[in-house]
Amino acid sequence: MSAPSPNPAQIPAEAPSAPRCPPRRPIRRVLIANRGEIAVRVIRACHELGIETVAVYSEVDRKALHVRMATHARCIGPAPSRESYLRAEVVLAVARETGADAVHPGYGFLSENAVFAQQVIDAGLVWIGPQPFSIQAMGSKTESRARMAAAGVPVVPGTTEPLRDEAEAEQVAAAIGYPVMLKAAAGGGGKGMRRVMAADEMASAWRAARSEAQSSFADDAVYIEKLILEPRHVEVQVLADAHGSCVHLFERDCSIQRRNQKVVEETPCPVLSPETRAAMTAVAVQAAKAVAYEGAGTCEFLYGADGSFYFLEMNTRLQVEHPITELVTGFDLVQAQLRIAMGEPLWFTQDDLQQRGHAIELRVYAEDPTAGWAPSPGPVPSYREPTGPWVRVDGAVYAGSEVPIYYDPMVAKLAVWGVDRAAALQRAARALREYRVRGIKTSIPFFRALIQDPDFVSGHYSTAFLDPARMDRLIAAMPPAQPELAALVGAIAAYDRDLAKASQPSAAGAAGTSSAPSASPWKWSLR
Repeated sequence: MSAPSPNPAQIPAEAPSAPRCPPRRPIRRVLIANRGEIAVRVIRACHELGIETVAVYSEVDRKALHVRMATHARCIGPAPSRESYLRAEVVLAVARETGADAVHPGYGFLSENAVFAQQVIDAGLVWIGPQPFSIQAMGSKTESRARMAAAGVPVVPGTTEPLRDEAEAEQVAAAIGYPVMLKAAAGGGGKGMRRVMAADEMASAWRAARSEAQSSFADDAVYIEKLILEPRHVEVQVLADAHGSCVHLFERDCSIQRRNQKVVEETPCPVLSPETRAAMTAVAVQAAKAVAYEGAGTCEFLYGADGSFYFLEMNTRLQVEHPITELVTGFDLVQAQLRIAMGEPLWFTQDDLQQRGHAIELRVYAEDPTAGWAPSPGPVPSYREPTGPWVRVDGAVYAGSEVPIYYDPMVAKLAVWGVDRAAALQRAARALREYRVRGIKTSIPFFRALIQDPDFVSGHYSTAFLDPARMDRLIAAMPPAQPELAALVGAIAAYDRDLAKASQPSAAGAAGTSSAPSASPWKWSLR
């Protein structure tokens, strides 16, 4: 399929001086410009509201769950994302061909592409997300830092413009003091980041950060900020309409990370005081209003051991970990996105929102922890998700499906709720024991060891929690990936031992007494 490229989008340079207050416009059919579990999640929300859906898929995703669930589906190209899911002009062409009147980007791919958002709007479609201006303002880490500082939001000490060269990086680092962090200005997902603990590490870190930034984002711009040692990564969910109202839906702790990428999230943050929570959530709302935000977004903060916190960035989209916020608030964030996009004002106030109980999310990846977390794609001949009270699995894998090598290796998100953190941990342990995935390696055994780690159970951890030493200990403590198979092997071994022992001549047999086992041969054969 091919389509002419749309004209370059003209993104407004400034936020509107007043709320847009768009007229209400019903949405009948939504194109989901994504794949995997988030596409499934959006499809379910749409269908519950009586909205038809259009799935797009690459050739390798032809049998994917989101394709089977959508009202309509169209192939948009070969497996590599740059030839399919990242082809904005093809996605827009499919939207026109299928009669879609709105586009939901999910997360990843084109979700934080301000140009694509503007192209959707210019095509006369509803963009289910923030306005392009807001995406652009928060998409550049340096620009967002500058805007937040101007708005009075606390930011980590560092630069608000990309560094010109290595010499400037050295000067700034000396001024704010080591250790520092080099970060890609157009970055995200832990890419283009390098710690610099001392001056003699700057040269190699500078080259590495710029190289990774260029390869990941086609932009080698790098900025610098003070490295806060062993902080917690805490984020605040916000929701805003086009009429000037904005609320927060409390915080999530995302400090359990591997290679700067989140693997476990929970809410509430186990160590946040009520006073700090109130201050942090107020700052998040302030940050969202500073860029005239609309829809669902997340403000991320570093939280220090001394109780200080600093704004990091704003994710102008739905977050991977949104299910745990839904579990503790009882609020459907995707349906809220749809209603806000249709022009509805928020139908509740901050006082109507409450945080009940505790929720934990574990990201199940198709990776082999025992092989350096190597990807483990392939067919999944057997698959069984855990069920039961307060257990939720957002996934797109089913028995007979396949995890392709071309995309993010996340298989599913296991989220659980409990009346308190202890109950949530117990429920997570039970759910992990029930989870069965065959044909590929996953992170499930690793999580079964992690949630029993005393330091994790205590709730006192930081972004440095999964250091190499702890990772090695947890991997060594992993239970069998297939416990029922291990039990079967053990039973067979025990049977072989019993049979061998029973068939050996005894002393009595040597004297002329029968050495046959006392049990019937039929019983032995049936065993």
